[in-house]
Amino acid sequence: MAPSGSRSIKRGCQRVLYWIPVLFIALIVAWSYYAYVLQLCIESIKDTGQKVVYLLVYHAVFIMFVWAYWQTIFTKPMNPLKEFHLSYSDKELLEREDRGESQQEILRRIAKDLPIYTRTNSGAIRFCDRCQLLKPDRCHHCSVCDKCILKMDHHCPWVNNCVGFSNYKFFMLFLAYSLLYCLFITATDLQYFIKFWTNGLPDTQAKFHILFLFFSASMFSVSLASLFTYHCWLVCKNRSTLEAVRAPVFRHGTDKNGFSLGFSKNFRQVFGDEVKYWPIPVFSSLGDGCSFPTCLVNLDPEQPSSPTGSNPANKGAAEGRQFPSKPLRESQSRLLTSTPSWTESDSATDKDKKGASNPGMTIENEA
Repeated sequence: MAPSGSRSIKRGCQRVLYWIPVLFIALIVAWSYYAYVLQLCIESIKDTGQKVVYLLVYHAVFIMFVWAYWQTIFTKPMNPLKEFHLSYSDKELLEREDRGESQQEILRRIAKDLPIYTRTNSGAIRFCDRCQLLKPDRCHHCSVCDKCILKMDHHCPWVNNCVGFSNYKFFMLFLAYSLLYCLFITATDLQYFIKFWTNGLPDTQAKFHILFLFFSASMFSVSLASLFTYHCWLVCKNRSTLEAVRAPVFRHGTDKNGFSLGFSKNFRQVFGDEVKYWPIPVFSSLGDGCSFPTCLVNLDPEQPSSPTGSNPANKGAAEGRQFPSKPLRESQSRLLTSTPSWTESDSATDKDKKGASNPGMTIENEA
Protein backbone atom coordinates (compact mmCIF):
# COMPACT_ATOMS: atom_id res chain seq x y z
CA MET A 1 0.00 0.00 0.00
CA ALA A 2 2.86 2.32 0.82
CA PRO A 3 4.50 2.10 -2.63
CA SER A 4 1.19 2.93 -4.29
CA GLY A 5 0.76 5.94 -2.00
CA SER A 6 4.28 7.15 -2.66
CA ARG A 7 3.70 6.87 -6.41
CA SER A 8 0.55 8.97 -6.06
CA ILE A 9 2.45 11.62 -4.11
CA LYS A 10 5.21 11.60 -6.70
CA ARG A 11 2.73 12.04 -9.57
CA GLY A 12 1.02 14.85 -7.68
CA CYS A 13 4.32 16.66 -7.15
CA GLN A 14 5.21 16.22 -10.81
CA ARG A 15 1.88 17.69 -11.89
CA VAL A 16 2.53 20.74 -9.71
CA LEU A 17 6.07 21.15 -11.05
CA TYR A 18 4.82 20.93 -14.64
CA TRP A 19 2.70 24.05 -14.05
CA ILE A 20 5.65 26.19 -12.91
CA PRO A 21 6.65 27.33 -16.45
CA VAL A 22 3.01 28.25 -17.18
CA LEU A 23 2.81 30.17 -13.90
CA PHE A 24 6.05 31.97 -14.79
CA ILE A 25 4.63 33.07 -18.17
CA ALA A 26 1.37 34.14 -16.49
CA LEU A 27 3.26 36.31 -13.99
CA ILE A 28 5.35 37.89 -16.74
CA VAL A 29 2.22 38.68 -18.77
CA ALA A 30 0.41 40.09 -15.71
CA TRP A 31 3.38 42.33 -14.89
CA SER A 32 3.66 43.47 -18.53
CA TYR A 33 -0.03 44.43 -18.47
CA TYR A 34 0.48 46.49 -15.32
CA ALA A 35 3.67 48.10 -16.61
CA TYR A 36 2.28 48.98 -20.05
CA VAL A 37 -1.28 50.00 -19.22
CA LEU A 38 -0.79 51.74 -15.88
CA GLN A 39 2.83 52.84 -15.75
CA LEU A 40 3.42 53.68 -19.42
CA CYS A 41 0.08 54.62 -20.95
CA ILE A 42 -1.76 56.13 -18.00
CA GLU A 43 1.13 57.58 -15.98
CA SER A 44 3.73 58.52 -18.59
CA ILE A 45 1.94 59.35 -21.87
CA LYS A 46 0.44 62.83 -21.77
CA ASP A 47 -1.14 62.96 -25.22
CA THR A 48 -4.73 61.69 -24.86
CA GLY A 49 -5.12 60.61 -28.49
CA GLN A 50 -1.90 58.64 -28.44
CA LYS A 51 -2.87 57.08 -25.13
CA VAL A 52 -6.27 55.93 -26.47
CA VAL A 53 -4.80 54.47 -29.66
CA TYR A 54 -2.08 52.61 -27.77
CA LEU A 55 -4.57 51.18 -25.27
CA LEU A 56 -7.05 50.06 -27.95
CA VAL A 57 -4.44 48.29 -30.07
CA TYR A 58 -2.73 46.82 -27.02
CA HIS A 59 -5.92 45.31 -25.63
CA ALA A 60 -6.91 43.86 -29.01
CA VAL A 61 -3.56 42.07 -29.31
CA PHE A 62 -3.55 41.15 -25.63
CA ILE A 63 -6.99 39.48 -25.81
CA MET A 64 -6.04 37.41 -28.86
CA PHE A 65 -2.72 36.44 -27.27
CA VAL A 66 -4.31 35.28 -24.01
CA TRP A 67 -7.12 33.51 -25.86
CA ALA A 68 -4.67 31.55 -28.04
CA TYR A 69 -2.49 30.72 -25.04
CA TRP A 70 -5.49 29.49 -23.08
CA GLN A 71 -6.62 27.29 -25.95
CA THR A 72 -3.14 25.83 -26.36
CA ILE A 73 -2.94 24.95 -22.67
CA PHE A 74 -6.42 23.56 -22.06
CA THR A 75 -7.26 21.85 -25.37
CA LYS A 76 -6.83 18.16 -24.69
CA PRO A 77 -4.61 16.31 -27.17
CA MET A 78 -6.56 13.87 -29.32
CA ASN A 79 -5.86 10.15 -28.95
CA PRO A 80 -6.28 7.40 -31.57
CA LEU A 81 -9.77 6.14 -32.31
CA LYS A 82 -10.94 2.82 -30.84
CA GLU A 83 -10.38 1.12 -34.22
CA PHE A 84 -6.63 1.36 -33.62
CA HIS A 85 -6.79 -0.30 -30.19
CA LEU A 86 -6.31 -4.04 -29.95
CA SER A 87 -9.35 -6.10 -29.08
CA TYR A 88 -9.21 -8.41 -26.07
CA SER A 89 -8.75 -11.45 -28.29
CA ASP A 90 -5.97 -9.77 -30.28
CA LYS A 91 -4.18 -8.84 -27.06
CA GLU A 92 -4.31 -12.45 -25.87
CA LEU A 93 -3.10 -13.71 -29.22
CA LEU A 94 -0.23 -11.24 -29.24
CA GLU A 95 0.80 -12.12 -25.68
CA ARG A 96 0.92 -15.83 -26.52
CA GLU A 97 3.44 -15.22 -29.28
CA ASP A 98 7.01 -14.82 -28.09
CA ARG A 99 8.64 -14.39 -31.51
CA GLY A 100 8.85 -10.95 -33.02
CA GLU A 101 8.03 -12.11 -36.55
CA SER A 102 4.89 -13.91 -35.39
CA GLN A 103 3.77 -10.80 -33.53
CA GLN A 104 4.40 -8.72 -36.64
CA GLU A 105 2.22 -11.08 -38.67
CA ILE A 106 -0.61 -10.52 -36.21
CA LEU A 107 -0.12 -6.77 -36.30
CA ARG A 108 0.01 -6.75 -40.11
CA ARG A 109 -3.29 -8.63 -40.21
CA ILE A 110 -4.91 -6.12 -37.87
CA ALA A 111 -3.44 -3.16 -39.76
CA LYS A 112 -4.59 -4.43 -43.15
CA ASP A 113 -7.93 -2.60 -43.00
CA LEU A 114 -6.60 0.48 -41.20
CA PRO A 115 -5.27 3.63 -42.91
CA ILE A 116 -1.70 3.03 -41.75
CA TYR A 117 1.12 3.70 -44.20
CA THR A 118 4.14 4.57 -42.09
CA ARG A 119 6.46 2.00 -40.57
CA THR A 120 9.34 1.82 -38.12
CA ASN A 121 12.90 2.20 -39.41
CA SER A 122 13.09 -1.59 -39.69
CA GLY A 123 9.86 -1.74 -41.70
CA ALA A 124 7.70 -3.09 -38.86
CA ILE A 125 4.16 -2.01 -37.96
CA ARG A 126 4.25 0.87 -35.48
CA PHE A 127 2.81 -0.49 -32.22
CA CYS A 128 2.61 1.11 -28.77
CA ASP A 129 3.15 -1.36 -25.93
CA ARG A 130 2.00 1.17 -23.32
CA CYS A 131 -1.32 2.04 -24.96
CA GLN A 132 -1.80 -1.35 -26.67
CA LEU A 133 -2.67 0.14 -30.04
CA LEU A 134 -1.43 0.38 -33.59
CA LYS A 135 -0.15 3.90 -34.06
CA PRO A 136 -1.89 5.90 -36.76
CA ASP A 137 0.36 7.80 -39.15
CA ARG A 138 2.11 10.75 -37.45
CA CYS A 139 0.99 9.54 -34.02
CA HIS A 140 3.61 9.20 -31.26
CA HIS A 141 3.63 8.26 -27.60
CA CYS A 142 4.35 11.12 -25.21
CA SER A 143 6.32 10.02 -22.17
CA VAL A 144 5.15 13.02 -20.15
CA CYS A 145 1.44 12.59 -20.88
CA ASP A 146 1.89 8.79 -21.00
CA LYS A 147 -0.45 8.43 -23.97
CA CYS A 148 -0.35 8.38 -27.76
CA ILE A 149 -1.00 11.78 -29.34
CA LEU A 150 -2.37 12.25 -32.85
CA LYS A 151 0.02 14.14 -35.14
CA MET A 152 2.24 14.87 -32.19
CA ASP A 153 4.59 17.80 -32.70
CA HIS A 154 6.26 18.03 -29.30
CA HIS A 155 5.49 18.32 -25.60
CA CYS A 156 5.79 21.98 -24.66
CA PRO A 157 6.62 22.76 -21.00
CA TRP A 158 5.55 26.41 -21.48
CA VAL A 159 1.96 25.30 -22.03
CA ASN A 160 2.17 22.07 -19.97
CA ASN A 161 0.55 20.23 -22.82
CA CYS A 162 1.32 18.18 -25.88
CA VAL A 163 1.15 20.13 -29.12
CA GLY A 164 -0.57 17.94 -31.68
CA PHE A 165 -3.46 17.67 -34.11
CA SER A 166 -6.08 19.15 -31.77
CA ASN A 167 -4.17 22.29 -30.75
CA TYR A 168 -1.41 22.90 -33.31
CA LYS A 169 -3.36 25.78 -34.86
CA PHE A 170 -3.76 27.31 -31.38
CA PHE A 171 -0.03 26.92 -30.77
CA MET A 172 0.78 28.69 -34.04
CA LEU A 173 -1.60 31.54 -33.16
CA PHE A 174 -0.11 31.71 -29.68
CA LEU A 175 3.35 32.19 -31.20
CA ALA A 176 2.05 34.73 -33.70
CA TYR A 177 0.12 36.85 -31.20
CA SER A 178 2.80 36.65 -28.51
CA LEU A 179 5.37 37.85 -31.07
CA LEU A 180 3.02 40.64 -32.17
CA TYR A 181 2.43 41.53 -28.51
CA CYS A 182 6.14 41.83 -27.80
CA LEU A 183 6.87 43.75 -31.01
CA PHE A 184 4.06 46.22 -30.31
CA ILE A 185 5.32 46.85 -26.79
CA THR A 186 8.89 47.25 -28.04
CA ALA A 187 7.89 49.70 -30.79
CA THR A 188 5.64 51.88 -28.63
CA ASP A 189 7.96 51.82 -25.62
CA LEU A 190 11.09 52.72 -27.61
CA GLN A 191 10.77 56.51 -27.44
CA TYR A 192 10.21 56.40 -23.69
CA PHE A 193 13.10 53.97 -23.29
CA ILE A 194 15.29 56.58 -25.04
CA LYS A 195 13.93 59.31 -22.75
CA PHE A 196 15.01 57.18 -19.78
CA TRP A 197 18.65 57.51 -20.82
CA THR A 198 18.34 61.20 -21.66
CA ASN A 199 16.63 61.99 -18.36
CA GLY A 200 13.47 62.94 -20.21
CA LEU A 201 11.20 60.98 -17.87
CA PRO A 202 10.04 62.14 -14.44
CA ASP A 203 11.88 60.46 -11.58
CA THR A 204 9.14 58.00 -10.59
CA GLN A 205 8.84 54.23 -10.38
CA ALA A 206 7.32 54.25 -13.87
CA LYS A 207 10.72 54.83 -15.46
CA PHE A 208 12.04 51.51 -14.15
CA HIS A 209 8.97 49.63 -15.40
CA ILE A 210 9.46 51.25 -18.81
CA LEU A 211 13.12 50.21 -18.83
CA PHE A 212 12.53 46.55 -17.94
CA LEU A 213 9.43 46.37 -20.14
CA PHE A 214 11.51 47.30 -23.19
CA PHE A 215 14.28 44.86 -22.34
CA SER A 216 11.97 41.91 -21.67
CA ALA A 217 9.75 42.56 -24.72
CA SER A 218 12.69 42.90 -27.08
CA MET A 219 14.40 39.74 -25.75
CA PHE A 220 11.21 37.70 -26.00
CA SER A 221 10.71 39.06 -29.52
CA VAL A 222 14.00 37.56 -30.68
CA SER A 223 13.31 34.07 -29.29
CA LEU A 224 9.67 34.08 -30.42
CA ALA A 225 10.59 35.25 -33.92
CA SER A 226 13.00 32.35 -34.40
CA LEU A 227 10.51 29.80 -33.03
CA PHE A 228 7.61 31.20 -35.05
CA THR A 229 9.67 31.25 -38.25
CA TYR A 230 10.66 27.62 -37.71
CA HIS A 231 7.07 26.49 -37.21
CA CYS A 232 5.92 28.49 -40.24
CA TRP A 233 8.46 26.50 -42.24
CA LEU A 234 7.10 23.27 -40.76
CA VAL A 235 3.54 24.24 -41.74
CA CYS A 236 4.66 25.06 -45.29
CA LYS A 237 6.31 21.64 -45.56
CA ASN A 238 3.53 19.81 -43.66
CA ARG A 239 5.94 18.37 -41.12
CA SER A 240 5.90 18.12 -37.37
CA THR A 241 8.94 18.83 -35.25
CA LEU A 242 9.43 15.08 -34.80
CA GLU A 243 9.20 14.51 -38.56
CA ALA A 244 11.73 17.28 -39.19
CA VAL A 245 14.17 15.50 -36.87
CA ARG A 246 13.40 12.02 -38.25
CA ALA A 247 11.60 11.71 -41.57
CA PRO A 248 8.61 9.34 -41.69
CA VAL A 249 9.25 5.88 -43.09
CA PHE A 250 6.88 4.43 -45.69
CA ARG A 251 7.06 0.99 -47.30
CA HIS A 252 9.03 2.47 -50.17
CA GLY A 253 11.48 4.03 -47.72
CA THR A 254 12.10 7.27 -45.89
CA ASP A 255 10.31 10.25 -47.43
CA LYS A 256 10.64 13.66 -45.76
CA ASN A 257 7.99 15.09 -48.12
CA GLY A 258 5.58 12.18 -47.81
CA PHE A 259 2.81 14.29 -46.29
CA SER A 260 3.50 17.51 -48.20
CA LEU A 261 0.66 18.61 -50.49
CA GLY A 262 2.10 21.98 -51.51
CA PHE A 263 2.02 25.27 -49.64
CA SER A 264 -1.68 26.08 -50.04
CA LYS A 265 -3.00 22.67 -48.99
CA ASN A 266 -0.41 22.29 -46.24
CA PHE A 267 -1.55 25.60 -44.76
CA ARG A 268 -5.23 24.72 -45.08
CA GLN A 269 -4.66 21.37 -43.38
CA VAL A 270 -3.70 23.26 -40.22
CA PHE A 271 -5.88 26.39 -40.47
CA GLY A 272 -8.87 25.13 -42.44
CA ASP A 273 -10.70 26.19 -45.58
CA GLU A 274 -12.51 29.25 -44.24
CA VAL A 275 -10.37 32.38 -44.14
CA LYS A 276 -12.51 34.03 -41.46
CA TYR A 277 -11.40 31.39 -38.93
CA TRP A 278 -7.67 31.58 -39.65
CA PRO A 279 -6.80 34.34 -37.12
CA ILE A 280 -9.24 33.11 -34.45
CA PRO A 281 -8.31 30.46 -31.85
CA VAL A 282 -11.17 28.11 -32.71
CA PHE A 283 -10.62 24.63 -34.12
CA SER A 284 -10.79 24.60 -37.93
CA SER A 285 -8.08 22.11 -38.96
CA LEU A 286 -8.97 19.61 -41.67
CA GLY A 287 -9.16 15.85 -41.19
CA ASP A 288 -9.64 13.57 -38.21
CA GLY A 289 -6.02 13.29 -37.06
CA CYS A 290 -5.87 9.56 -37.78
CA SER A 291 -5.43 9.60 -41.57
CA PHE A 292 -3.73 12.12 -43.82
CA PRO A 293 -3.53 12.69 -47.58
CA THR A 294 -0.05 11.88 -48.76
CA CYS A 295 2.18 11.88 -51.82
CA LEU A 296 3.70 8.46 -52.28
CA VAL A 297 6.19 7.60 -54.98
CA ASN A 298 5.09 3.96 -54.78
CA LEU A 299 1.72 2.63 -53.72
CA ASP A 300 1.61 0.47 -50.62
CA PRO A 301 0.48 -2.95 -51.92
CA GLU A 302 -0.79 -4.04 -48.49
CA GLN A 303 -3.23 -1.17 -48.11
CA PRO A 304 -6.68 -0.64 -49.65
CA SER A 305 -6.97 1.15 -52.97
CA SER A 306 -7.10 4.91 -52.93
CA PRO A 307 -10.69 6.24 -52.94
CA THR A 308 -9.46 9.07 -55.16
CA GLY A 309 -8.07 6.78 -57.83
CA SER A 310 -8.65 7.45 -61.51
CA ASN A 311 -10.90 4.41 -62.01
CA PRO A 312 -14.51 5.40 -61.14
CA ALA A 313 -15.46 1.81 -60.32
CA ASN A 314 -12.58 1.49 -57.86
CA LYS A 315 -13.48 4.86 -56.42
CA GLY A 316 -17.06 3.82 -55.78
CA ALA A 317 -15.97 0.56 -54.20
CA ALA A 318 -13.46 2.29 -51.96
CA GLU A 319 -16.02 4.84 -50.81
CA GLY A 320 -18.27 1.96 -49.81
CA ARG A 321 -15.63 0.36 -47.57
CA GLN A 322 -16.55 0.15 -43.91
CA PHE A 323 -13.25 1.28 -42.45
CA PRO A 324 -12.62 3.62 -41.60
CA SER A 325 -15.56 3.64 -39.23
CA LYS A 326 -14.74 7.35 -39.29
CA PRO A 327 -14.04 7.94 -43.01
CA LEU A 328 -11.97 10.73 -44.45
CA ARG A 329 -13.85 13.93 -43.84
CA GLU A 330 -15.23 15.86 -46.80
CA SER A 331 -12.99 18.80 -45.98
CA GLN A 332 -9.94 16.53 -46.06
CA SER A 333 -11.03 14.96 -49.35
CA ARG A 334 -11.09 18.41 -50.92
CA LEU A 335 -7.37 18.60 -50.31
CA LEU A 336 -6.99 15.79 -52.82
CA THR A 337 -9.64 16.70 -55.37
CA SER A 338 -9.28 20.47 -55.81
CA THR A 339 -7.89 21.55 -59.14
CA PRO A 340 -4.79 23.71 -58.44
CA SER A 341 -1.45 22.00 -58.86
CA TRP A 342 0.12 21.02 -55.58
CA THR A 343 3.36 19.22 -56.45
CA GLU A 344 6.25 20.85 -54.65
CA SER A 345 9.59 21.31 -56.34
CA ASP A 346 11.43 19.51 -53.58
CA SER A 347 8.99 16.61 -53.77
CA ALA A 348 9.65 16.39 -57.47
CA THR A 349 13.40 16.44 -56.85
CA ASP A 350 13.13 13.59 -54.37
CA LYS A 351 10.95 11.69 -56.82
CA ASP A 352 13.52 12.04 -59.59
CA LYS A 353 16.22 10.78 -57.25
CA LYS A 354 14.18 7.73 -56.35
CA GLY A 355 13.87 6.65 -59.99
CA ALA A 356 13.06 7.97 -63.40
CA SER A 357 10.83 4.97 -64.09
CA ASN A 358 7.95 6.62 -62.21
CA PRO A 359 7.63 10.05 -63.85
CA GLY A 360 4.24 10.91 -62.31
CA MET A 361 3.57 11.54 -58.63
CA THR A 362 1.00 9.12 -57.31
CA ILE A 363 -1.57 10.65 -55.01
CA GLU A 364 -2.84 8.38 -52.30
CA ASN A 365 -5.61 9.00 -49.82
CA GLU A 366 -4.81 7.48 -46.42
CA ALA A 367 -8.38 6.64 -45.59
